[in-house]
Amino acid sequence: MKKLIAFVSLVLFAAKSFAQGQVPLKPVKIDSLITISLPEKYTKKDTLGQTIYNANGAYGYMTVIRAPNQDKKPLQKEKDLNKVLQDYVKGIKGQSNGDVMNLRDTTVGHLKAKTFTLEVDEGAGIQSRNFIIVYTQDITYTIEYYYEALRKDLAKGEYKLYSASLKISPELQRNDQYLSNAKGMSTAAKVGIFGGAAMLIIVIVVLVTRRKKAMA
Repeated sequence: MKKLIAFVSLVLFAAKSFAQGQVPLKPVKIDSLITISLPEKYTKKDTLGQTIYNANGAYGYMTVIRAPNQDKKPLQKEKDLNKVLQDYVKGIKGQSNGDVMNLRDTTVGHLKAKTFTLEVDEGAGIQSRNFIIVYTQDITYTIEYYYEALRKDLAKGEYKLYSASLKISPELQRNDQYLSNAKGMSTAAKVGIFGGAAMLIIVIVVLVTRRKKAMA
């Protein structure tokens, strides 16, 4: 993954200019399960086992990465998925030495995804990359939108159209991310149960002590 991120970073930071004016977006089938809209003039490359789509928008640079997972062992619980997504975010941050902003969970179709913005300043002004990470047992999809901070207001509308065009087949369900929907006992419930149990023990001890004193 590190080699892939480094490669993509080079591609993104090598992009020195953007097309001017509105660039129409058209649906592109990434595979049988994922579709997203890109400008008509996009490139598609197969490298390091991944498929990478790149395109210039009017105000930003778009990248879609379809990467087969090396470890296809099924995740058991939602917490396992959360860890995978958190590790992915850390890996991207570590490669780019930037700041992660607006990190949050979102939903795409039936799947849980992670979205955030990575801000990098290498002395020539802040450069931002919006990410949407979608993990499935077999494939991880990375949706990126790169823009210069000075174009933030202009890029906002284009990114909204681009990200909203991401469509995931209803065939993909949560069990394609992790197997068990059981969330376990919440912290509040644990505190209530164990706290109540402790109180009950105290009451019993007090009653037994009083009974022994009364019988003495």
